[in-house]
Amino acid sequence: MIEASAILKGRGQVVEPAIQKKLDNLIRACHDHLPNVDEELVRRAFNVSHWAHRNDRRATGEPYIIHPLAVASIFVEQIGFDDISVAAALLHDVVEDTDLSLEFVRDAFGESLANIIDGLTKIGGAFSSHDIGQAENVQKLMLSMATDVRVIFVKFADRLHNMQTLDSLPRAKQLKIATETLDLFAPLAHRFGFFAIKRELEDLSLRILDPELHEEIVSGLRDFQRERDSYVEQFFEPIKERLNEDGFEFEMYGRTKNAYSIYRKMKRQNKPLDEIYDIFAVRIVLQNKDERGKEDCWRVYSIITDLYRPLPERFRDFVSLPKSNGYQSLHTTVVGHDGKRVEVQIRTQEMHDIAERGVAAHWKYKEDVSDTDSEMDKFLTWVRDLLDNPRPERATDFVQDFRLNLYDEEIYVFTPKGDLFSLPTAATPIDFAYLVHTEVGYHCIGAKVNGKMVPLSYKLKSGDQIEIITSKKQSPNPDWIKFVVTQKARSRIRHFIKEKRRRSAKLGQDIWEKRAKKAGIVLTEHELGRYASILRFPNVLQMFSEIGTGHLDVKELLGAVKGSTTSGDAHTDEPDGLRTQFETFLDTAHSSGTPALMIDGELHTDILTQYAPCCNPIPGDDVFGYINRTGGIKIHRVSCQNAPDLLLLHSDKVVKVDWSRQKDVRFVSGLRVMGEDRVGMVSELTTVISKNLKTNIRSISIDTEDGIFVGTVVLYVSDLTHLKRLIDRIKRIEGIHGVYRFEQSQDES
Repeated sequence: MIEASAILKGRGQVVEPAIQKKLDNLIRACHDHLPNVDEELVRRAFNVSHWAHRNDRRATGEPYIIHPLAVASIFVEQIGFDDISVAAALLHDVVEDTDLSLEFVRDAFGESLANIIDGLTKIGGAFSSHDIGQAENVQKLMLSMATDVRVIFVKFADRLHNMQTLDSLPRAKQLKIATETLDLFAPLAHRFGFFAIKRELEDLSLRILDPELHEEIVSGLRDFQRERDSYVEQFFEPIKERLNEDGFEFEMYGRTKNAYSIYRKMKRQNKPLDEIYDIFAVRIVLQNKDERGKEDCWRVYSIITDLYRPLPERFRDFVSLPKSNGYQSLHTTVVGHDGKRVEVQIRTQEMHDIAERGVAAHWKYKEDVSDTDSEMDKFLTWVRDLLDNPRPERATDFVQDFRLNLYDEEIYVFTPKGDLFSLPTAATPIDFAYLVHTEVGYHCIGAKVNGKMVPLSYKLKSGDQIEIITSKKQSPNPDWIKFVVTQKARSRIRHFIKEKRRRSAKLGQDIWEKRAKKAGIVLTEHELGRYASILRFPNVLQMFSEIGTGHLDVKELLGAVKGSTTSGDAHTDEPDGLRTQFETFLDTAHSSGTPALMIDGELHTDILTQYAPCCNPIPGDDVFGYINRTGGIKIHRVSCQNAPDLLLLHSDKVVKVDWSRQKDVRFVSGLRVMGEDRVGMVSELTTVISKNLKTNIRSISIDTEDGIFVGTVVLYVSDLTHLKRLIDRIKRIEGIHGVYRFEQSQDES
């Protein structure tokens, strides 16, 4: 066995020139981006990683050491925290994937670095080999963050490089990784303020989950580039002149929004790409050398609004009220030449660095490390809050609670005394009450917003002043869970309901035991469970809870046991409520014929299959199957609005599905059509669909306003090629401005 000292010094190792060049570039980047660099530490970490992975190859076929080098480089250039983190990035896979032990790392590099590797190893196993829907896996992620925030920082870099090289993996694995990236890692990166990483993770995920739409957006942005550059240059000219006259040092450039943010706008506004107008912004970064940064931002804002007319409703002040992740900037939208709207962002260089590199950027601007630690504590408060909250019974609820804490859109509200709180958009007075204090939430009976009484389900807006009215007699209403949006409110309400049910069940059990003792009845737990089923309860706990609350008379249970219950036909051992999803499907089926599907590589014609009405998949779409509780399969498009929850939280029920040849099968699909409201337009539209392309229309709806019509056409198609042919032909009708596929907005059930 080679000695540890030889491994650390790299003795006997032959480093390929290309790999040596990557290491040299990494060292150079460390000196450029880190406040202090122990170059020897980084080189020793490389030597150990190079030796440990000497026989390993990635799925791409390249030497494995390329991956830790890339992760370390991403970390330095986009996060840039400290040299210990860089060493950890180089070593992040050695304990999990090689024969090296954690004790070796601890002896060679010390306790701090070993703890980071330990955290990365634990969460690495959770995300690579288990179902992320299991609560313990997400809890490992949170515990690792609470222990040392550098664990999740390195994990961001690791995940980003994995997403950049995802093409070499099987399609099923690509979908799982892309889904958890989009649903957890990208929002989590946003929560820490790593906007550059967040944007790239989102775009890479979209490329996997909806490659066709991703390519459409990227291609559209590419075509738009020259026009944008020309327009921005004209827009900049008078601003540059004024800023130079006033002695500002600044950088100014145009910035196209990332593909995923445009994708979200298209979905949210239900519009095609060519109708999304605010897809670029201009940014002014002030090179301040003094403490007047905020003041200068406002001075520049004043100059811009002198030159161009501002839209007051599009103004956002994140300088006075930073986002919870530290983001600061002034945002305004003005009307430029030709009447085009332009979003302008104004910030200092420090604000910009923090916006791009998050909490780690504070290192660059803080002389005292303890100041930076206090900044990080602010970012980690929400992690500790989540760990302190009651853990829900269901793993899926736990994961959903975690995701609720990753909201990226915030509002700012005030107490009557002027104290400021931030909440996610769509938050309610109940969310606010629990944020103030758990007891305030428990006893909330009403709320005043801006001096007026509002329902507890009222959606708060930025700037609202909220007064919570409480009563000692009030307790949480189970219906609250339907409209609260914060993790703290949901978990506390669930916990209260659970405890109330437990107390009721204990009371009900006591009532039963007294009655059973008097009647001389002794039952085992199994026998009690059978009688609970007869009385239509899912379990004994629920049955006792109903007795405790008085909703079930104990005489009914006693009667069931004695065989003389008054509950009529409740004596059957078959619980009701088992009407299958497929029986429901037969009532509302939207296709004809019996399609054959390849499920996990085998042809099936005998499995009852439902095509999810939330996304209406058709042959040619990228799809997956979801096994429901009756053993049947519901088919969803990968781009379906419900796909993230199904792929992420129920991956054990997801199967690979491929379309096979279909015979005489028609599928429902929807088109949204926009154009000029002229005489004969609807007739021409239906003629093209029904007669020219021999396609049956199920329904058509047309609304007109100011000479423009917007219509939805629901029709039967055979596959994606058929649908695309329809779209192309309709676009050629004179006066048609846009045609695109749309999905129903319906939740998974």
